[in-house]
Amino acid sequence: MSLCINPRCLQPDHPGNDGSQFCQSCGSDLLLLNRYRVMRLLSDKSGFGRVFEAFDRTTPKILKVLKSNFSQNAKAVALFQQEAMVLSQLPHPGIPAIEPQSYFQFYPRNSAEPLHCIVMEKIDGPNLREWMRQQGDNPISEKQAFNWLKQLSEVLHLVHQKNYFHRDIKPENIMLRSNGQLVLVDFGAAREMTYTYLAQLGKSGEITRISSAGYTPPEQEKGQAVPQSDFYALGCTFIYLLTGKSPTDSRIYDSLSNEFHWRPYAPQVSSPLASYIDKLVAPRASDRPKSTQEMLVTLPQLEAASQVPPPTRIGSQSLSQSLSQGVSQPPHTVVQGTSGTRQAGRTGGAEVSQSEVGKSIHSSSKRWLWGGAIALLALLGGGYAWQNYYNPSVQTIKQLAPLRTLQGHTSFVNALAISPDGKILVSGSADQTIKVWDWATGTELRTLAGHTSFVNALAIARDGKTLVSGSADQTIKIWDLTTGKELRTLAGHAGFVNALNISHDGRILVSGSADQTIKVWDLPTGKELRTLAGHTGFINSLNISADGYTLVSGGTDQTLKVWDLTTGKELRTLAGHTGFINMVVIAPDGQTAISSSTDKTIKIWDLATGELVRTLTGHLSFVNPLALSADGQTLISGSSDKTIKVWNPGTGEAIYSLNPGIDVKHFVISPDWQTIASGSGGNTIKVWQLQK
Repeated sequence: MSLCINPRCLQPDHPGNDGSQFCQSCGSDLLLLNRYRVMRLLSDKSGFGRVFEAFDRTTPKILKVLKSNFSQNAKAVALFQQEAMVLSQLPHPGIPAIEPQSYFQFYPRNSAEPLHCIVMEKIDGPNLREWMRQQGDNPISEKQAFNWLKQLSEVLHLVHQKNYFHRDIKPENIMLRSNGQLVLVDFGAAREMTYTYLAQLGKSGEITRISSAGYTPPEQEKGQAVPQSDFYALGCTFIYLLTGKSPTDSRIYDSLSNEFHWRPYAPQVSSPLASYIDKLVAPRASDRPKSTQEMLVTLPQLEAASQVPPPTRIGSQSLSQSLSQGVSQPPHTVVQGTSGTRQAGRTGGAEVSQSEVGKSIHSSSKRWLWGGAIALLALLGGGYAWQNYYNPSVQTIKQLAPLRTLQGHTSFVNALAISPDGKILVSGSADQTIKVWDWATGTELRTLAGHTSFVNALAIARDGKTLVSGSADQTIKIWDLTTGKELRTLAGHAGFVNALNISHDGRILVSGSADQTIKVWDLPTGKELRTLAGHTGFINSLNISADGYTLVSGGTDQTLKVWDLTTGKELRTLAGHTGFINMVVIAPDGQTAISSSTDKTIKIWDLATGELVRTLTGHLSFVNPLALSADGQTLISGSSDKTIKVWNPGTGEAIYSLNPGIDVKHFVISPDWQTIASGSGGNTIKVWQLQK
């Protein structure tokens, strides 16, 4: 069905609207911006707006439309527009993806007043309130709580670093993707932390108040929200998740003393975690954690210190009775929906149960792990639980043999690189550090510190002596890999640095950013040679041909661009993907490029003509990393469908499949193609034997 969004339309769901350009009832356009067709109303109860499902061709989207009775309210319009502005600055898997010009005005037929609209990614899963109801309101486990807390802390860290705070965290505003990633939604209430705002605290009536019963801290009820207000709402959310009871329930909240008494209803929670949640919901903002950075550092330490055995009694019930009644029973997972969209960014993982989308199994029987950086930013890894989740057309299923686990980072691993000789592994993390490891033994050789935000991208020159890192702090750093000494910092990008590549001769460095530009640098001197503009979305991947003459780039505008690297001239645009481009590689002969996308396909292109040679299908979700063998005869791909596939790119045939059972965001493969390294959804790296 095609739906008209004109609020004055007498029959917005007119049966003649399907396939029509104009509403058969009122005559208004049905194809918004000549692109989005609205299919159904999802909610009419969301704050100032109405929420619809729309389609951009075959891709589902969320369309939020400000209710017409608020169109003359300048404050309401400003808050609505602010959501698009905030989301545009926060590329991260834990935040809905938004495209350029996502905010627009639509004029219904014969209307002088526009409708204010925002289009954004549709998250393929339920919110946590719906999810808990699907589980019968059974409390989550402590392990799941730690994983989810780390994920949301990572998202809030990004939000707060951009000088915003959310102001409306609650289970309804946290969604769960089918790949396990938590997503914080509804940024309409987000407030920028400015000196003007802080100066207004205490001035009655000048700050917009946002209140959600049970989740809003005392200071926010008085119109004096601060960044720590988000921590209170987060704590209340986890009280609900860990007890299955609303934070307004009189059994766990004493309104006279303004105190929570939730611990007896969460016997699975250890004392360290319980005390931390009590700190999150402290009545005074000053008694809560000071910052998201403090949370990112503290949570892994608390997890290590937590004691597993829970109390043996809940009131007058024994532990066995409580388990039989579901007080601490591990929940079932029911996740429904369609695939979402990849953002530039990476984040961490959690553990819940899953056999496949739309089904439920006990969380104690299998693990559902997912990955996380920015600009992007979660990777293959974790404690693998093998599942029979595979493309039935690929008959040969092989497993990865674990060799070792590397530990040392204190936050999510976002990027990996391996030296050309296969002796050195380098990892970049949301803890703002880079670690250098001995590949053969897993020994940590050194830690490189200098970035002031997440490390999103890494590249090693072919001589194995120079390391380049890109960060959400908008800078690029060049390091002497043999000593760990920082050689120089390159500044110039106005957004997160998401992609790096070095020419084979080591002379040229290219960087891609969320600012939609590519910069070309002289690597030995650090001099900026030129800026390449043409993409209309974030740059996700870059690759330079072996001869150093051709650059191919891909990003969230769903296109590949081919450039003459010596002149900076754009040679052609390759269009055909219907989702974000996640990675691009160039064949050794420089004649073909291979790209992966959130549209679930891999495409092979003729670089000379720009023609599409073939499309590889078989993955059931986003295709993320790619690796092409030195002879160009073998291609490996990783996907959010929890598989790694090995292909013959010449025929397009999938040879066999590896099944780690988790969302595969990133990997690096040794030069001899015997081993593969992956970053987990947390702060560890695993090295596996790559079976052939």
